[in-house]
Amino acid sequence: MKIQKKVLPLIVIAQFLCISLWFAGNGVLDNLMAEFALTSGALGHLTTAVQFGFISGTLLFAFFTIADRYSPSRVFFFSALFGAICNLCLFWEGNTLWSLVLARYLTGFFLAGIYPVGMKIAADYFEKGLGRSLSFLVGALVLGTALPHLLKSSPVFENWRWVITATSAFSFLGGSLILLFVPDGPYRRAGNPFELTALVSVMKNKKLKSAALGYFGHMWELYAFWAFVPILLKTYADMHHKDIHNSLWSFLIIAIGSIACVIGGLVSQRIGVKKTAFWSLLLSCVCCLLSPLFFYVPYESVFLGFLLFWGMVVISDSPLFSTMVANNAESALKGSALTLVNCIGFAITIVSIQLLNLAQNSFPPTLIYSFLALGPLLGLWALKKIAD
Repeated sequence: MKIQKKVLPLIVIAQFLCISLWFAGNGVLDNLMAEFALTSGALGHLTTAVQFGFISGTLLFAFFTIADRYSPSRVFFFSALFGAICNLCLFWEGNTLWSLVLARYLTGFFLAGIYPVGMKIAADYFEKGLGRSLSFLVGALVLGTALPHLLKSSPVFENWRWVITATSAFSFLGGSLILLFVPDGPYRRAGNPFELTALVSVMKNKKLKSAALGYFGHMWELYAFWAFVPILLKTYADMHHKDIHNSLWSFLIIAIGSIACVIGGLVSQRIGVKKTAFWSLLLSCVCCLLSPLFFYVPYESVFLGFLLFWGMVVISDSPLFSTMVANNAESALKGSALTLVNCIGFAITIVSIQLLNLAQNSFPPTLIYSFLALGPLLGLWALKKIAD
């Protein structure tokens, strides 16, 4: 029990430090665009490269059962190390858009050995109370995702290279914490081999299918919103001639989701997982639909308050959907089902991010975020199909 109390904070801290790699490129996007003469579409390309890398890595790690064949702590460390090295490739003076895309893809690939493997390490230590432990890990994911924006907001990191250096150093430190202080857990056991037939199970199992569709709808909105938060802020600032500290507010709007995950978990214990996820997704959908109107509110505090609220409800249902998928999957195929649903969900983020990327060239910038409501609407419909 004593070692468990020490291990959970270490895993959470390590996840937080390593996940900072995820949006490191987004945090310094303006600098990359100026340094390498990139166009406005670079945001979508660099973000989706990380997503695609993560999908590829997750499938490969699952197919070859990497975290079962080798020590999960060592897998975590080496993934953190190589992810940090790939992140530093942004420094190369000869970079073009496509070399930057490759660097971000490889960073995403090694993130597959950090986030899911960190979850496995937690499961190897917490046979009971795993749900509570995972809620902390999701919170660490959110904070780590937001961290590059916080770094960029500080005068200490005014040079964008320091942000990249810091996130790489954080990743190495996080991996080292796991390698040195978190040995393989007492409940470690080999998982079942990855089975593509789990997809058939997802399609045939009505409750699992509905939970998966709810998750897909949630993912359609989540990463597109996170990626475009700086663009949202810049659009409003330009419209109203306001001076908004973009990087700091980007951090706050994304990071506040970590608190929302904890609140969502507590609320779900009272009213149920499905009902909590439904209300969270509904509120998030409303935010998508109302977003065009808030751009015309002349009060900066109202607009920022709206984005903070959106930043909470856009993520608060994430652990809940994972719980529903896990609870409704067949025991023998649970790992494969979770992997497939997770990968499909991240594949959907690529579509929604690229949709916004294209839409910003064809539609008024105040209208494009209403397209994100398509995902939550699908998710709400799917949740109605899950029997109580």
